[in-house]
Parts: sequence; C-alpha cells; structure tokens
Amino acid sequence: MNLEIATLGNGCFWCTEAVFKRLKGVHSVLPGFSGGAIKNPAYREVVTGRTGHAEVLHITYDPAHISYEKLLAVFFSTHDPTTLNRQGNDVGTQYRSAIFYHTEAQKVISERTLEALGKQNVFLDPIVTELTRFEAFYEAESYHHDYFEGHQEEPYCKLVINPKLNKFLKQFASDLK
Repeated sequence: MNLEIATLGNGCFWCTEAVFKRLKGVHSVLPGFSGGAIKNPAYREVVTGRTGHAEVLHITYDPAHISYEKLLAVFFSTHDPTTLNRQGNDVGTQYRSAIFYHTEAQKVISERTLEALGKQNVFLDPIVTELTRFEAFYEAESYHHDYFEGHQEEPYCKLVINPKLNKFLKQFASDLK
C-alpha cells in the first residue's frame, strides 16, 4: 500500500477533521499547524495569530481508493476559500485557506483546480487560498484530536460543525467509509 499525505488548512481543524476522517481511503487525519515561523508551536501560541501557522489537517490517504482531486473537492466544498484569514466567526491568519503541497504533482493538481474553480465562477468572490510548498507539520495537542466526536453537545459543535458535516454527508455520500 502506497500512502500519501495531503496537508490542508480550511479554518478550524475541529470542523474539518470531522469531515475528512469519514472518507473512504483516508487512513488518518491529524490536526495541527503548518506554514509558520517557529518550531513546535503550542495551540495557545498559534491562536494569537503571531506564529504565522495555519490550523491544518495532515491527511494520510491511499490514492488507490481516494484521489488528491477528491480531497480537494471536499476541501473546497467545506469552507469558504474567498475569505482572507477567516472562516465564519474564526478570524486570523491561523484560519486561512491553504494548501501545503508535498509533491510537484500535488502542486500541479492544486493549480489546475484553483484555475478551474476561478474560470467556472463557482464562488461569488475571488479565491484567496494560499498554495505553498509543505515544509513542516506540528501535531496539535491531544485534546484537539477527534474534538467533534467528544464534544457534540457543545454550542460550537452544534452550530458550526454539525451543519458543515451534514452538508458534506449529503454531497459526498458515495465517498463515505
């Protein structure tokens, strides 16, 4: 089995982890941080917006069962890639829309996807998703892992994550585990 990694930032990792872990072909989804200036940042540092890191998911997947293109389709359908440094009420560079490509192939696919979405006017406003070469991933503290699964009754989960997850489940029903 040849597993690959995708690193994507599409807002709060609590929301997006709940989505990606339900896809067939995805082996693991780790919440964490990429794209910043310091090594091994803690959440309390990243949340200030001063480290330059984005909240991301480090997704290990089997390309024989799910394509990078499909991961990008889920990525673009589960957040607003037109809001700079913001997703809903989460504001700051740590919530930016970002693709951290690991290979030249991922870069090309990402560029093609961004170009196609722009030409098709899928979004009302221009896409501001950052496309950057992957350099490092720093795993978030353990209490961030599977956050939605353990906190479904909390207001943030009910008001923000549930609607996002329900939209995803309907749109990608054939791709679920």
